[in-house]
Order: sequence, then structure tokens, then C-alpha cells
Amino acid sequence: MAHSPHEAQAPVPGGDPVRRRQVRLAAVSSVIGTSIEWYDFFLYGTAAAIVFPSVFFPGSSSYSGTLESFATYAVGFAARPVGAAIFGHWGDRLGRKATLIVTLLMMGIASALVGVLPGASSIGIGAPILLVVLRVFQGIAVGGEWSGSVLLSMEWGKQHRRGLMASLPQAGVPIGLLLGTGAMTAIALANEAAFKAWAWRIPFLASLVLVAIGLWVRLKVMETPMFARLAARQEVARVPVAEVIRRHPKEILASAFLRMSEQAPFYIYTTFALAYIKKDLSQGESLALGAVSVAAAVELVLIPTFGSLSDRLGRRRVYATGAVLMAVAAFPAFLLLNTKSAGLIILGVVILAIPHSMQYGPQSSYIAESFPTRLAYGGSGLGYQSASLIAGGPAPLLATWMLPNFGWQAISVYIIACAALTLMAVALLPDRRAADLTVPASTAAAVGG
Repeated sequence: MAHSPHEAQAPVPGGDPVRRRQVRLAAVSSVIGTSIEWYDFFLYGTAAAIVFPSVFFPGSSSYSGTLESFATYAVGFAARPVGAAIFGHWGDRLGRKATLIVTLLMMGIASALVGVLPGASSIGIGAPILLVVLRVFQGIAVGGEWSGSVLLSMEWGKQHRRGLMASLPQAGVPIGLLLGTGAMTAIALANEAAFKAWAWRIPFLASLVLVAIGLWVRLKVMETPMFARLAARQEVARVPVAEVIRRHPKEILASAFLRMSEQAPFYIYTTFALAYIKKDLSQGESLALGAVSVAAAVELVLIPTFGSLSDRLGRRRVYATGAVLMAVAAFPAFLLLNTKSAGLIILGVVILAIPHSMQYGPQSSYIAESFPTRLAYGGSGLGYQSASLIAGGPAPLLATWMLPNFGWQAISVYIIACAALTLMAVALLPDRRAADLTVPASTAAAVGG
């Protein structure tokens, strides 16, 4: 029997008032949690572009130091699928809430330790080695955070508004970006010499305060009713990650390639562009950080807007439009940057942020809906985070390598190629916005769902 996503809602003890409060708490908890996780992650990206080459790779040339710094940045991306597998297993076995508390603690502690890590001048080769170790822990934490936050918000919300509810944790990315780049910008503007010498460490240490706030909110959230019902019916998967890989390999791969025209350009404009604007265009650090901050503010508004729009127009339609517009913006963005005009540099970054938002808004629900609830944490996490190996992680490295060898035009062509791969993935991944995710696993199996 077919079910409408407007019909079923899992029962919650205490009735509607409790549900409404929990929906709000789940949404707020997801946004705060992802904001903190991404604040820490983007702090590292900003520092990798501006500070880390001189602190951890002082013996290298400017070009080599930037390349080595971005290589440690890429390590965090390689660790993300590992985090998705580890926390995907426990998230689908034990629930969303407990898993998300662990990921938040792991990220906060790793980031605070980066803030007290001695440089190469103090401990030599040990400094970059320890930096890589901490970056791995950051990557594992982010790998486990995303799918849990999305499911926490989406599974508590109304089923016909899954696009909007799942997009709210995505807004944590521009919030984290604003907090991270904002903190770095404020310190750099206050005293540039102190910033490079030691003050860059302050935002990393501040992570502990933010984590305490996030934990306080997250502990108030109940387990999602959809997962609670699975547990009550004893339909929780025994080895969820292995099962989802066996049953849904196409969805995992399609989800990864779906992100090519979203994730690769995003890290080009939020990380590579910082170094490009500063070193190749000879502009100040504050302009580079300011341009990224303006783009993040634009995304903060547009991500939930496009997530909500996908509830009405469909995930596939909104997402494909964003991928096409990203390809269209690839050359104009660099042409604007190359004018060396402050206003046009900011505009060049923003015109990449708009099609990114158009994809990032509906992306979480588009991917999460591709997997049954009992396997959703592991399945969506593996698909989403595997993109880090092919898109986000290599992007700043590839852009840094392509620029002196082939020119900025090669980077624009790279963005267009990413968009082409995304459109192929869109064609392979069905739009399931009308599917009823509240149907129990046994019922879904019986009707072939």
C-alpha cells in the first residue's frame, strides 16, 4: 500500500507540545553542532592558506610551502569516509544522538590541540607530523557528524518539509565559515604581525567554549522517533555499513559524484582563493577573508531557501540547475578576481557561492532519501563523505598545481568538468521527495520499497 509523506508521523511520548519542542531542539542542535564542526574545519583551511606554510614548513619556498600545507588539509578529507564508516555503524545501531555527542567532542579537542601545537622551529619534523594526526581526527569527526545532524533534523521534522529540515544543518557550513574566517579576519586586522606569530591560535582554542555550548543543547534532544520506532520493532541492522554497501552501492557512488560540482568549487573559492588573492593577485589577507565571509553570508540565506524550494519543485530539478549554473560561472568568476578590484573580487567569489547554495540546500535530503531509514546514517554518510576523496580534498591541491603550469583557465575547465560529472550522477539518482520514510522496514520490504 502506498503511503503519502504527509500522513504518518511516529508517536512521541507527551504528544504534540513535546514533538514541537523536540523538532525545534533537533533543528537548533543540528545547526549549532555542524556550525561548530565546520568552524573548526574552516579555521584549519584558512590557516593552511595563510599561516601554516611559515609555521610548519618554514624551510620550503612559498609555492612548496603552500602545496605542503594544502596536502595536510587534504588529509582531513581522506579521513572523512573513515569517520562516515565508523560513526555510520554506531549511528544506525545505537541512534543519532549518542553518536553526535562523540563527534562534537572529538572535533573540539582536536582543534584545541592544533591551537597549542608548537611549530617546526621548536620541535622540527614532529610539528607537521602531529599536525597531520590532529587533521585526521578532525576529518573522522566531520565524517561522522554530517549524516547524523541531517537525520536528526529531517527525522524529527514533518515529512513533506524534509528538504527544508535537512537543509538546516547545511546552513552550519556558512555559519562555521563566517565564524572561522571572521575570527581570523578580526585578529589579522587588529595586528597582522601578532596574527602570524601567535594570535592565529586563539580561534582554535575558542573551540572548547563552542563545544560546551553545543553539548548543552545536544544533550536536551531526544532520539528521533523514526529511529526509536525501528529499535522498538527490532529492525535495527546488525552490521549496517556492510549491509548498505552490499545493497546500495549505486546510491553511494551516485551520491559521491553528485557532489563534484558542489564540493570541488566550494573549496576552490573558500581555501585556494585565499592564497590566490593574496599571493598571485597581491591583495591583502583581509580582502581575501572578507570576500569569503560575504559569500558565506549569502549562502546562509540561500541554502535553506533552495532546500525549501526542492520540497515544491523536486530535488533533481533544483540540483541540476545549480550544477549547470556552476559551469556557467566558472570563467566569469576568475575574470572578476583577476581585475584586482576589491568589489569585483568579492563578486567573483559570490557568483560561485550562489550555484553552490542551489546544490547544497537540497543535497542533504536528496542523498539521505536515497537510503532506507535503518541504513541512512551509514549510507548517506559514505556517499557524502566519499566525495572528499575525489572532489573537496584534491581541489585546492589541483588548483595550486594547475595555476603555474596551465594558468587559471585550467581551473575553470576543471570546474566545468566537475559539473558534467554531477549531471551524470543526477541522472542516476532518483528523486524520492514523495517517498514515505516512516514506513517500517518490514512493510517496505513486503511492498518492494
